Amino acid sequence: LTGVLDDCLCDIESIDDFNTFKIFPKIQKLQERDYFRYYKVNLKRPCPFWADDGHCSIKDCHVEPCPESKIPVGIKAGSSNKYSKVANNSKELEDCEQANKLGAVNSTLSNQSKEAFIDWARYDDSQDHFCELDDERSPDAQYVDLLLNPERYTGYKGPSAWRVWNSIYEENCFKPRSVYRPLNPLAPSRGGLEFVCLFSWTGLCLEKRVFYKLISGLHASINLHLCANYLLEETWGKPRWGPNVKEFTRRFDPIETKGEGPRRLKNLYFLYLIELRALSKVAPYFERSVVDLYTGNGREDAESKALLLDIFRDTKSFHMHFDEKSMFAGDKKGAKSLKEEFRLHFKNISRIMDCVGCDKCRLWGKLQTQGLGTALKILFSEKEIQSLPENSPSKGFQLTRQEIVALVNAFGRLSTSIRELQNFKVLLQQTR
Repeated sequence: LTGVLDDCLCDIESIDDFNTFKIFPKIQKLQERDYFRYYKVNLKRPCPFWADDGHCSIKDCHVEPCPESKIPVGIKAGSSNKYSKVANNSKELEDCEQANKLGAVNSTLSNQSKEAFIDWARYDDSQDHFCELDDERSPDAQYVDLLLNPERYTGYKGPSAWRVWNSIYEENCFKPRSVYRPLNPLAPSRGGLEFVCLFSWTGLCLEKRVFYKLISGLHASINLHLCANYLLEETWGKPRWGPNVKEFTRRFDPIETKGEGPRRLKNLYFLYLIELRALSKVAPYFERSVVDLYTGNGREDAESKALLLDIFRDTKSFHMHFDEKSMFAGDKKGAKSLKEEFRLHFKNISRIMDCVGCDKCRLWGKLQTQGLGTALKILFSEKEIQSLPENSPSKGFQLTRQEIVALVNAFGRLSTSIRELQNFKVLLQQTR
């Protein structure tokens, strides 16, 4: 993969260098911080589109939630407590620190903060979301330690996995020029991996091309994670995980995929650019003193915010950003209609993630979809972000802690994908 990407003025080599030397090491450290490692998710929501296939019984599909005893009191307080530091005293800080120093949110609220939270809740319930959000108050919603439940190959595949992606592409994705996709695994096969040309559209507008590339890039990134963290062998109960070159070739080789593999990887780079742009745009939101990544550990909180702001400085220094101003720039009525169609398509895709039969795949699918949805929300809220007050909670634009955690971890997954792609290039050269 070399050269300039379609629909933007950025080349692959520049992204590789920027990610390897600036972003990847820092985003890895940030994801290990208490604030970003705990994600609340409901893995028991029923599939809204078809009868449940039943869950994957493979042990690697299992997600281990945090035991109730290990969740700090501040986190248990619920979603109304976002991430902002509010009035507290030394005893409450001691309580937080005694709770195993896990990521917590201060549960004590001043009257002013309570009023702000009411405004925030009202805003969170509005229709600006690009994702179907889990109800954090549901008894089925649980906190998961993302570091203890890494995304990797679980063995989940076949008709159930095919149906999820087929529904995303067929029913919810704007269809581009000729694209080859695998046939239904239930269909009779003549041997080998067969493909069918699903679409042949020309003259697709920029917005719809972008939408398709985002979904394709997300799909490619997830496939890369599975190839890079594959169960290579299991002897005496000790699994060995690592890169599987054969699996990578099967999913991305031009010959194996009728030329689609390189396109998918280019879409991964495009998605990286979109989320990178969102991070650079949301920086002013976090630069305000009123926003604090609050866990109850003052030193850790300060270090986490400093590292996040350092990453924002890097994102702003990148000189070949995607220009989102070219999107929805036509007549106001048509642009508004297209933007709403864009939002509803993506929201539907987030609902499809509840149809994934493997819990670990569902966890990471929901997180990465929510991360991308948050990035889109940011890109379409530039005016609101620029007009935020410095020293008071904002009413025009707000991010929940779940959205922040999803945004950072989703971009971390893309950064990892591009880093793993470099590793596969080396491994492929060694096998030739």
